[in-house]
Amino acid sequence: MKRIFLTVLAVSLFISCKQESKKVEEVTAKTSREIEPISDEVLETAVIYEANIRQYSEDGTFDSFTADMPKLKELGVKIIWLMPVHPISVEKRKAKGDLFVSDIENPEERKKYLGSYYSVADYKKVNPEFGTMEDFDELIAAAHENGIYVILDWVPNHTGWDHPWIKEHPDYYTQDEKGNIVDPIDPSTGESWGWTDVADLNYDNQEMRKAMIGEMAFWLKEHKVDGFRCDVAHGVPADFWSYATRELNQIKPVFMLAEAESAELMKNGFDMQYAWEAHHIMNDIAKGEKTVSAWDEYMVKIDSVKQADDIYMYFTSNHDENTWAGTVFDRMGNAAEVFAALSYCVPGMPLIYNGQEYDMNKRLRFFEKDTIIREKGKFFPVYEKFGKLKNEKVALNGGKKAASYSRIKTSDDESILALEREKAGEKLVFIANLTKEPKKFTLEHEGTFTNYLSGEEFNLNSGQEYELAAWEYLILVKDK
Repeated sequence: MKRIFLTVLAVSLFISCKQESKKVEEVTAKTSREIEPISDEVLETAVIYEANIRQYSEDGTFDSFTADMPKLKELGVKIIWLMPVHPISVEKRKAKGDLFVSDIENPEERKKYLGSYYSVADYKKVNPEFGTMEDFDELIAAAHENGIYVILDWVPNHTGWDHPWIKEHPDYYTQDEKGNIVDPIDPSTGESWGWTDVADLNYDNQEMRKAMIGEMAFWLKEHKVDGFRCDVAHGVPADFWSYATRELNQIKPVFMLAEAESAELMKNGFDMQYAWEAHHIMNDIAKGEKTVSAWDEYMVKIDSVKQADDIYMYFTSNHDENTWAGTVFDRMGNAAEVFAALSYCVPGMPLIYNGQEYDMNKRLRFFEKDTIIREKGKFFPVYEKFGKLKNEKVALNGGKKAASYSRIKTSDDESILALEREKAGEKLVFIANLTKEPKKFTLEHEGTFTNYLSGEEFNLNSGQEYELAAWEYLILVKDK
């Protein structure tokens, strides 16, 4: 009997020890996947990547995107911006143009229209088409494990017509004189924007404001996201953002990106804004409609209006531009690479829109399933090199303590953009021919550099003539 007792005791102790060991392993694994809160230091060297989960893979799931996290790390990505991951409203779901899905008689035809990501049915849930909340959490954990932060695309201006607030809190919404909830209104005309698949939120309602901040806080506390890209940020009162960002930062440091180019929003809690005007100037130069002087004027202008710690996001494409204005090759043609290079070499943060690294040359459908073909071509190694440069060179710091930016004068400033970045003794010179014709020129600069793309020594001498082919560029680096 005693022998049986001792055997049972030994087995019990073994099982107990094994369980404790398993708990320690689980805690250790969990701890290893934590990441330090996002910081100003991270922003100096960051590349941001916009991900459309629906279109990223054939199955359009969180899991497929999570599996590619190491590839994003190869590109130097430090921040992922996830397009909205929330359930999409069924009521007034758009098919195309002004057509609602409910207007389509053929049931098979109706199935292919999945609605707009920006018609949110519930702020605290994920779209079941993408996977479960556990799958989402795994995506966040994998990103953090790879040293990458994740921000959610947040839609504060409006909700879908299925959102619980529609019935529970109709006072949270803008209403007409008859008490009907309305879709968003253009304040300059008093007319509808045409976003009829969503209902306009009323920011005069203080309870709605508190509820909105509570919904955002949920993702920080429960699901460890690191910030928000705020859709139509300029459509929400700036004082809301000032209060909201203070509240959110009490939970953890957050990164806030405004879908706007607005000095007012940057003064009210945002860390980064779109360089929309710069993007349009790039498009116009690529088309031959503007010259380098337009770029120079823009850089002088923003230097006069921005605060010292404002960050601009530079891009050659994003989901709006790709779908509605055309692919980067439609808009920029053979100039696509030089403008990508420029977006990395100016003060700010460069954006890669998913698919650009795979030479994507199609417009992704907005309301339907589409798929990015993830096959490496010309641009993946190019973005790898750009990412390494951005991550490692102090002279390309683009955050709140950005490296200096100075224009280098050339003999042809209408065609040739030459600039220098400098910080802590490191220098980087970018020289580009922003025309469709070969150009010869001289410039006023001296120094021995390394050609970053070729690895060869490159000497700059004032008065010496240089020649660049159409859309050709040089990135020259010098360590301290």
